[in-house]
Amino acid sequence: MLKSILMKLENPKRPLLGPNIYSLQFWGVLLPKNNICMKYFYMTIHTIVTLFVVTEIMDVWYIKSDLNNLLNNLKTTILATMSTIKVLSFLYWQKRWWNVIDYVTESDINRRKTEDVNKKRIIENYTKYCRIFTYSYWTLMYFTILVLIVTPIFKYIFSSAYRYNVKNGNEEYLQVVSSWMPFDKNAPVAVIPVGIVQGFMATYGGGWISSYDTNALVIMVYFRAELELLRIDSANIFGEEDNPVSIEVARERLRECHKKHVELMKYIQLLNSCLSPIMLLYLLVCAIMLCVTAYQITVQTSAMERFFSIEYLVFGVAQLFFYCWHSNNVLYA
Repeated sequence: MLKSILMKLENPKRPLLGPNIYSLQFWGVLLPKNNICMKYFYMTIHTIVTLFVVTEIMDVWYIKSDLNNLLNNLKTTILATMSTIKVLSFLYWQKRWWNVIDYVTESDINRRKTEDVNKKRIIENYTKYCRIFTYSYWTLMYFTILVLIVTPIFKYIFSSAYRYNVKNGNEEYLQVVSSWMPFDKNAPVAVIPVGIVQGFMATYGGGWISSYDTNALVIMVYFRAELELLRIDSANIFGEEDNPVSIEVARERLRECHKKHVELMKYIQLLNSCLSPIMLLYLLVCAIMLCVTAYQITVQTSAMERFFSIEYLVFGVAQLFFYCWHSNNVLYA
């Protein structure tokens, strides 16, 4: 069953980026080109989610005297702000992203036509790696969102002291994400509706992050693979020692290698122009988020709360690690 679901994400026209493009389009990060209604629908959703993130930032002011709630707010708000900046930058540079995606797709399709055994092995390896990485990242992302959503429920069910304090009004109900509301969000009639809204916003924000990150990182993987393929092409410019090619063939191979290299460098720089501003903010944001989460782990007494905080910390570290790792691989290649 799982295999059949994953196969539906594949696209023969985009053999490498199929699942990633599907995710970007599903969450509205890649806007529809020919469907105006869906385009404005997604723009409306993006606006609503962005405004919700603003309410998270506003809530910092109202809860600044409560250190525990403030830290919980910062932990989620910083990540939400980062995902919003990512998506807004993607929408602003939509044409650039399409250019990079189209280049990767066209180049990848042309590479798959090869009969060279070594090239086929590289292509199979990076395709398999990209699938495993994409689905693993999605799993980690949605598990983190699930943890975020069920934490208030689990705490209410399994902590009798917390449940007693909430019922007596001595403690506020733990929010999925801390956000400002124009009414009393801790009122009994408001807790469930507010939780549903916050859960939806957290899920949609998770969709933003997972689609953006996996697309960018898979493209980085392809760039490294393309450099390895170019290395093979360059080694074959003059043929083999016992079977050299003519000067005309060598010149043509040299031109082709030069053309591919220039084109590759062009799109690496284009991707870099889209990611560099985001990565600078990412470094600052993740540093704050990691410090907040690490501090919470040291002061929390409940094993369940520590587990949830550690899982959140792992996700935060993983995001930064994946970008550093894959970008360094491209640089090294």
